[in-house]
Amino acid sequence: MLWACILLPQLAMDGVLRQRDAADSPLALLAGPPQRRVLQAVNGAARSLGLKPGQSLIAAQALTRNFATAEYDPATIERWRRFLAAWAYGYSAQVSLHYPRCLLLEVHSSLGLFGPWPRFEARLREELTALGFRHRITLAPNPAAARILANAHDGLGVTDATALRQALEALPVERLGLPREVATAFARMGLRHLRQLLALPRDSLARRFPAEVLAHLDTLLGHRPLALDFYQPPDVFDERLELNFDVESHQALLFPLRRLTADLAAYLAGRDSGVQRFTLYLEHRKQADSQLPVGLLAAEREPAVLFELTRGRLEHLQLPAPVQALRLVARELPAFAPEHRQLFDERPQQALPWEQLRERLRARLGDDAVQSLGARADHRPEHAWQPGEQASGEPLPPCGPRPGWLLAEPQPLREASLRLLAGPERIESGWWDGGDVRRDYYRVETRAGQRGWAFRTLGSEGPLLLHGWFA
Repeated sequence: MLWACILLPQLAMDGVLRQRDAADSPLALLAGPPQRRVLQAVNGAARSLGLKPGQSLIAAQALTRNFATAEYDPATIERWRRFLAAWAYGYSAQVSLHYPRCLLLEVHSSLGLFGPWPRFEARLREELTALGFRHRITLAPNPAAARILANAHDGLGVTDATALRQALEALPVERLGLPREVATAFARMGLRHLRQLLALPRDSLARRFPAEVLAHLDTLLGHRPLALDFYQPPDVFDERLELNFDVESHQALLFPLRRLTADLAAYLAGRDSGVQRFTLYLEHRKQADSQLPVGLLAAEREPAVLFELTRGRLEHLQLPAPVQALRLVARELPAFAPEHRQLFDERPQQALPWEQLRERLRARLGDDAVQSLGARADHRPEHAWQPGEQASGEPLPPCGPRPGWLLAEPQPLREASLRLLAGPERIESGWWDGGDVRRDYYRVETRAGQRGWAFRTLGSEGPLLLHGWFA
């Protein structure tokens, strides 16, 4: 087996920065009691101003006040970690949150689907960067070794036991994941690297140190298995994004909305499902939340499509008050069937597939502006299809050519030079429901070259009645 470790060294900071438009502006995360606030984490822009973790807020403000602050929330860190686990579930059925601030993925069984490890690794990095999370990735034959190698490496891939032992032996003792007091004791004994520990007699280590030390070293070398609990994605997507200030315009909501729909798409890809209905909640101060339901005619999970459809509906919503937070909830997550495409797509690059165009029109013009046609197993043309219905699934009766435009009410054709192209085709049906029809249909052509579909009721001597036009 091969295990990948994705270490997330700045998870708390990345979780805050990805919700802000100006991600490069100085930012510090605060922790501690109100009387002594401490900088728990700072981004690169804040570090360039002289700020550093562990500094008191008073000392930091004495240096500069040109930085923003946010709360350091351990619960938020865990929420982002589980969100990334749902994303990683799309690449491996065995995803573990065993270690803090990292993901463990069994990837050996996924290489046949996603290609060799360098290509697979590049794909993981690309998507993590797009999601806004900094990371380090390592590969090893067991999960414990992959995690420990991430302490000192980024991009290292070890696939066999010999290379793993060589890589581990070069690690400093303080990077092995041992308890702090044990690592300090080894340092005082002059033991700086793992190779020096492995050269010592096991009996001597067992007498001087707790049994957990040898067990940990055996786990790193793959001699002892590591028991893991594997992640299972939830059945409901429910994410909330708090805004930095009260937002009164639709334009200012587009950035957080894009982030939420991208998170939804990543979650759906991990579950290998789509979404057909979800709700966007806009939270206000001292007022009930505004609800924006979004329904699709077919399951979808493309982030650009989800964003465009939601934006189109949001632009028609009148904001009753400034918005403080956005929350997106999706409960109906049907199976997703990717669109079938030709190997050589002849559609112009700028053209949209019909499904996406249909949903965009519904979002911009309203749900009632675009309707579908459902075919019904009925010989009578006016009953053969109905707007807004799904296909019945019954086999359609054999019939001749039918016009693409059927008139709501047949109209008399009084043109003298009318030319008959085909017919008659007799239709007798509907006796069981009181809508009995007995007609002879003809394909006709007018003097202007228009081709229509007309009929005459049996026993009638009047003019032909036009029922539809052919394209």
